Amino acid sequence: MAYDPIFYLPLTESTFYILLSLAPGRKHGYAIMKDVKDLSRRRVNLSTSTLYTAVGRLLDQGLIERLHDGGQESGPGLTRKSYELTDLGRRVLEAEHVRLQGMVKEARLRLREGGA
Repeated sequence: MAYDPIFYLPLTESTFYILLSLAPGRKHGYAIMKDVKDLSRRRVNLSTSTLYTAVGRLLDQGLIERLHDGGQESGPGLTRKSYELTDLGRRVLEAEHVRLQGMVKEARLRLREGGA
């Protein structure tokens, strides 16, 4: 696992919004799906399989961690799982934020030069 946040960039739009959804704190899968849809103004609408494929990859990369919420059940015999950012995940999200800000700044300058 790489510890330099730059190694993970650029993030896909879905990954960016999943990490952003977890920035304020832990969430379970359905809450992440709903939050991503809201944060992206409905541009990113994750299916369950897409979310959990991404979650599996983010877990493997060490960007998020799984928490078992004791007592909350999502179905018969199933315990609801929540996810939260790791320190590395937060640093990756912050690095992507800086990268995107730089892109927007350059676009503004170029568009201004072109008379837009």
